[in-house]
Amino acid sequence: MGESHVAKEMREGGNQDEPRAGGAQEQPRVKVDDSQASCSYANFCRVTGTPEELIVDFGLNAQPFGVPTEPVRITQRIVTNYYTAKRMLHALHLSVQRHEQAFGVLETDVQKRVVAKPQA
Repeated sequence: MGESHVAKEMREGGNQDEPRAGGAQEQPRVKVDDSQASCSYANFCRVTGTPEELIVDFGLNAQPFGVPTEPVRITQRIVTNYYTAKRMLHALHLSVQRHEQAFGVLETDVQKRVVAKPQA
């Protein structure tokens, strides 16, 4: 699967606002070894923090509609500083913005996305 421009910029430590070609001097690229990275799916996210750190928990909610009766199992926890969180927020915003320009607005309210089934 191809890597998006924003993901590549974020991974390589680039800044979307910096000129790249023909402009100011280019910043050296950070080399990344992702051969040991693990990948997991999450449909649940919880954000908490302290004055120094942001804590983002990811998990799988087996009951995504309504209030779950089973606890949501957290499978990944990312602890980062607020500077990195702000750069990540910017990169995520750009990625979603580009996706919506190509495919249409993403409706996050599930009730607005539900299509009524015709009566049989």
